[in-house]
Amino acid sequence: MPAVTPGIVRTSQSVLDLIGKTPLVRLSSFERGLRNVELWAKAEWRNPGGSVKDRPAARMILDGERSGALTRDKIIVDATSGNTGIAYAMIGAARGYRVRLCVPSNVTPERKRILRAFGAEIVFTDPMEGSDGAILKVKAMYAADPDLYFYPDQYNNAGNWLSHYDTTAPEIFEQTEGRVTHFVAGLGTSGTFVGTGRRLRELSPAIRLISVQPDSPLHGLEGLKHMATAIVPGIYDPAVADEDIGVSTEEAHELTRQLAQAGLFVGISSGANLAGALQVARRMSDAVIVVVFCDGGEKYLSERFWDEKG
Repeated sequence: MPAVTPGIVRTSQSVLDLIGKTPLVRLSSFERGLRNVELWAKAEWRNPGGSVKDRPAARMILDGERSGALTRDKIIVDATSGNTGIAYAMIGAARGYRVRLCVPSNVTPERKRILRAFGAEIVFTDPMEGSDGAILKVKAMYAADPDLYFYPDQYNNAGNWLSHYDTTAPEIFEQTEGRVTHFVAGLGTSGTFVGTGRRLRELSPAIRLISVQPDSPLHGLEGLKHMATAIVPGIYDPAVADEDIGVSTEEAHELTRQLAQAGLFVGISSGANLAGALQVARRMSDAVIVVVFCDGGEKYLSERFWDEKG
């Protein structure tokens, strides 16, 4: 019988047990020219559903079960641009719930196939309205038949940001041995940034918190919101950020390609977040910057930017 290495978990009772405890990955090839700055990525694609959204989806579903709001006869319903929907669908399949999702029709074919593979029902919404159109649709569906649905409402549910307050932030602090000086994350629902940021500031009051969003309302950064022109999530608190950085779609695409060439196959929002982190890193010295890499690149393989030259 082979020896068991201490600290390695060999079995899990449920797919939910695999959520969280993701590693930090050093971005050494992007540190060239910086002044004693360490860049680390939180590898959220290592979650079982492939993204950072597994954390809040699990929290909101389990909160619903504990409160009695989610029962076996109800359908889990929400608006999503993909990753939270995939997490809902995965957890719903594991726990025996029907899942119905409002999704902009222009999300990648890979995301649509993953949702269907988990058995989710998809209600497509106007691609020109983006995630806001999906939000308006799901609100109308829920209002028409509230007894049919359990509506977590990821954009307004405190369980979203609390999942990161309770797990993502303590993980980062422990993994950096308390040395983290800057935290960088993009704004979609804003749960990752708000929850992680609030807890990190409690753990280390001197830490700088930097949010990232598209620099234009017309952008290709799926999952991120241009807050000035979008429906602002109820959980979003702009006061958490010490600085907010706008990044272009083109820069995010270029860095996503560069990350793949460096061996990290991640999604477009990861490239956007790295763009923000590099803006900070180039004017800093003696810093430890942690940036969230939200998901993997396999959900974006059909995107044309992979074939473009930077």
